[in-house]
Amino acid sequence: MDYLQQPQAIEDKSFVIIGDIIRESRPDYRFASPLHEAIIKRVIHTTADFDWLDILWFSPDALESLGNAIRCGCTLYTDTTMALSGINKTLLAKFGGEVKCYISDPRVVRKAKTEGITRSMAAVDLALSEAGEKVFVFGNAPTALFRLLEQNIQVRGVVGVPVGFVGAAESKEALVESGLPGIAALGRKGGSNVAAAIINAFLYSMREA
Repeated sequence: MDYLQQPQAIEDKSFVIIGDIIRESRPDYRFASPLHEAIIKRVIHTTADFDWLDILWFSPDALESLGNAIRCGCTLYTDTTMALSGINKTLLAKFGGEVKCYISDPRVVRKAKTEGITRSMAAVDLALSEAGEKVFVFGNAPTALFRLLEQNIQVRGVVGVPVGFVGAAESKEALVESGLPGIAALGRKGGSNVAAAIINAFLYSMREA
């Protein structure tokens, strides 16, 4: 049986198919910019879900602020090790950045138990206590996104795409209304894989620029 075996060829073919489907099914759809297109197509590539054409929300300053932050070597904080694992850390390091996840840090575990909060909330508190400018990347925990927003602290950007049924849609709506530079998944859909895909789309676009 003849089939593609080379990873880059498979990815390239996937993006051709995605582009063809969008043109055929949504001929009037217009991307705001090449980066906007790259992000949405990479999320579709990750999920095989074309709903992302309509449910991925961008604040007016999201692309510029997040792009500049990554380019300037900001630290990224994720809510899961899955999101951390999915981000291209080698490419991120070329821009002087790093990614951290504190969900299993002993200080976080201890604080969560003592205060009766989720570890995701405690991880946000620990991240905010560190020096330097920050980008938060949330794909799983609505409580992490809520915790960040209630601190009313200016950060360089937020990728808020928690998935689920309890607080997920509400946390992302709160991000939309916050005024922070951010990208949000409207409704229940999301996930750590989506969060990582969004960051990787920035990185690949910056590499190719």
